[in-house]
Amino acid sequence: MQRTFRPAALRRTILEMALHGSSVHIGCAFSIVELLAVLYRGHLRLRPDDPLWPQRDYLALSKGHGVMAQYACLHELGWVTDDDVAQYLGDGTRLKGLSDALVPGLEVTSGSLGHGLSVGVGLALAAKRQGSGQRTFAIVGDGEANEGSIWEALLFASHQRLQDLTVIFDVNGFQAMGRTADVLSLGDLLTKLRAFGCDAREVDGHDEVAIDAALCALRSDASDWPKALVTRTIKGKGVSFMEHDNRWHYTRLTPDTYEAAVAELGAVAA
Repeated sequence: MQRTFRPAALRRTILEMALHGSSVHIGCAFSIVELLAVLYRGHLRLRPDDPLWPQRDYLALSKGHGVMAQYACLHELGWVTDDDVAQYLGDGTRLKGLSDALVPGLEVTSGSLGHGLSVGVGLALAAKRQGSGQRTFAIVGDGEANEGSIWEALLFASHQRLQDLTVIFDVNGFQAMGRTADVLSLGDLLTKLRAFGCDAREVDGHDEVAIDAALCALRSDASDWPKALVTRTIKGKGVSFMEHDNRWHYTRLTPDTYEAAVAELGAVAA
């Protein structure tokens, strides 16, 4: 079966999980949907029948609170079941509200922000030393980039010349308590990443063609520096009443808001 990872379908799965589990973190999951769709569609080396295939590429979701977006991709792969979606966050279920490495397909336990990238750097270093050719992708939030451990990890990655590491920054402009620029501004993130020794590019984080082209260009770069991609995204992307509204970091769906959101996604898909 061909897997398309269509953003509208992935967002509908996120909404189903959020409704069934009375879950928060919808907006921050929506902002990374296109990034994950492109990665799973054409850049991650994996075996659909074996999430623990030893030669798989790694995807470290450092902004672990956006995990519903990754669960939606794993659902399309068949690694997350319909029952997992319907029972999300129910008693005794295996899927949690933050990324958990005990779930096949998730490489890091994250959500304590600033830690996941360091795990990804460790995976990239191990792959380099083993000569396995495995690639590591890490997705970091812009609010998470306030954490000093993110920058320590980047310094280490540059020092070790981890050329098969690609760090993707989801710059949606918000974090839990407000706008990132107001809480602790990152300034010129692209310039910072280059100063920290990364081959860095910037792209619209909802333009799938542009994301794919940028990832291909970074991979074809012959340098031995780690790669970085700054993606400009919209928190809550895809549903008009969620976009740019940071209340949807912690707001739960009601049956009415669920139906309204699904109706918008259906119109987009059509």
